[in-house]
Amino acid sequence: MKILMAGCGNMGGAMLESWRALDGFDFTIVKPTPKGLPQDVTYRANLDGLDAASFDGVILAIKPQMMAAVAPAYAPYLKTEGLVMSMAAGVSLATLERYFPERAIVRIMPNLPAKIAQSMNGLVANAQTQEAQRALADRLADATGAALWVASEDHLDRLTAVSGSGPGYVFYLIEAYLEAAQDLGFSLDDARTLVFATLKGAVEMAATSDQNPAALRASVTSKNGTTQAGLDQLMAEDQLKTRFKATLNAAYHRARELSQGG
Repeated sequence: MKILMAGCGNMGGAMLESWRALDGFDFTIVKPTPKGLPQDVTYRANLDGLDAASFDGVILAIKPQMMAAVAPAYAPYLKTEGLVMSMAAGVSLATLERYFPERAIVRIMPNLPAKIAQSMNGLVANAQTQEAQRALADRLADATGAALWVASEDHLDRLTAVSGSGPGYVFYLIEAYLEAAQDLGFSLDDARTLVFATLKGAVEMAATSDQNPAALRASVTSKNGTTQAGLDQLMAEDQLKTRFKATLNAAYHRARELSQGG
């Protein structure tokens, strides 16, 4: 399976770390920054000398503002039944179809944990994408973490608000949790041990339990106990839920603005 990759920046490089472990895949990277990138793939300064219609996939790992200038040059190198996969946020399927007419196109929205092969990837396909091309997109996405197909680009914008931007929300929660633990007298090292182990255990339990999060919360909350005292503050007037809903809505509307060229 021959894959031609345009660019290899921060996110593209993170994804490539997982992709290069796939059996039967051969990656050619154009205009990379070789320093720090793996040496078991092919790097090229340009497209000169490549055979036309010789690649099973083209991955666009370039900045959205570069798309119009860069993407069209890659179309001749894709097989007729090949797949175009774009990682560029805000660049619509309709725009990509102008550069790759009558081709299967998938937009993928990864997130930062791709750096540790734990990405949550959202995918949406155009009408030309068939089962075999979706299977290729699945293999690439699954190699970097988890994948969820959505029905429309609007849903991809909604997914961006939840998982694409989501690590930022979690990192802020960790930041606040660590500060609070240190305020109680723990060193930063001890606070990290307590907070990370608590979060990891609670998330794993919630992910694997048959009970919903509300039931799990109730199971650890004794009447008039310490957890209840803490939750009375955290849950006061449902402020946390209200702020979280506002957070996702703000991120979604910004994603929509970017998709519409805003």
